[in-house]
Amino acid sequence: MHTFTLLFLAMFTLSIGMRLWLSQRQIAHVRNHRAQVPDSFADKISLEEHQKAADYTTIKTSFGRWPMFYDAGLLLLWTLGGGLEWLDQSIIAMGYNQIATGITVMLAFMFISSALDLPFSLYTTFVIEEKFGFNRTTAKTFVIDMIKGLALGLIIGVPLLFIILWLMEQAGELWWIYTWMVLTGFSLLMMWIYPTLIAPIFNKFEPLEEGDTLTRIKSLLTRCGFSSNGVYVIDGSKRSSHGNAYFSGFGRNKRIVFFDTLLKMLNDDELEAVLAHELGHFKKKHIIKGMLISFATTFIALAILAWLMKNEWFYHGLGLSTPSTYMALLLFTLISPVFTFVLSPIMSLFSRKNEFEADAFAAQQTDAKYLIKALVDLYRENANTLTPDPLYSAFYDSHPPAPVRIAHLNAQT
Repeated sequence: MHTFTLLFLAMFTLSIGMRLWLSQRQIAHVRNHRAQVPDSFADKISLEEHQKAADYTTIKTSFGRWPMFYDAGLLLLWTLGGGLEWLDQSIIAMGYNQIATGITVMLAFMFISSALDLPFSLYTTFVIEEKFGFNRTTAKTFVIDMIKGLALGLIIGVPLLFIILWLMEQAGELWWIYTWMVLTGFSLLMMWIYPTLIAPIFNKFEPLEEGDTLTRIKSLLTRCGFSSNGVYVIDGSKRSSHGNAYFSGFGRNKRIVFFDTLLKMLNDDELEAVLAHELGHFKKKHIIKGMLISFATTFIALAILAWLMKNEWFYHGLGLSTPSTYMALLLFTLISPVFTFVLSPIMSLFSRKNEFEADAFAAQQTDAKYLIKALVDLYRENANTLTPDPLYSAFYDSHPPAPVRIAHLNAQT
């Protein structure tokens, strides 16, 4: 067996083994703490609410194993099982030029993959989310969202894919640097146009009505030196009862966005505290730092791809007989998670550090007790477990576990 095949299989086995082990830890840990609300939340969350969150977490985690094994099996079928080889040779036989063949192969792959993943998406939305009272998506909305997503992907993705494949074919040894520049520019453009052109395709955005809530928000924005092109309410209740808030865009095109469900959950003091937290990410330059890390990661990934695609063992070791630029790109995209999963805690650690800093900023701008109250309300309404397994959380959670985060805020009151 090829050396690279053995390396791939070893990392594949390690990745799947770790995911399975971590999921089992999470299920066991949450179940073991189901019978009692943590002391720090005993006067805020009822036993019934705590047990609902525990059941919601364990069911989602247990079900998550099925798509994990399914995707793992598909990865082996696409690569060592000859799936990509069959797809590639079938489309090569159509006689298109190299770039057209590459685009067709990748579109066919993405369409097939999306169709195969559809049952899991349907079950999650219409069974699990429905069971716990969170789903508000109708079959019509689900289908329309899927069609919109497909159309948007084709409109935006095909031209971008054409440029990337053209650079890989025509730009010489430094194609990966030019591609990195294109992807960086594309990412910035998407961030710029997302709030006004893309997000409204899927949701309705309405300016927050004049009143005490908007007045307090504007006052907070002024104190924090944050300028935006508006404060909006999104019809999140159209799809889910989960609540959230965020700001998107950059420069003068930033938008503050509240889910309508969040406005119903929290009072003005709590909303102000939640927004102060989001503004903390802006003031502490977390967005810029995240962008720079993303750009640096893309740069390194493209440099590795540029080296790998020159070596026939990369293709042969993954079940491909005919080397090509587009297959190098597709293979690299497919197998990268297998090799990078072990690095997940590093990114989670960075994200958690940002969350602590944003919480500290919010505690300076508002009263920390209001952010604590808002977080507890969100934990309750969204059925977030209060007792995640620490190791599972270190791999998967971008936010600190509830007890750790609340204790951190209590220290600042």
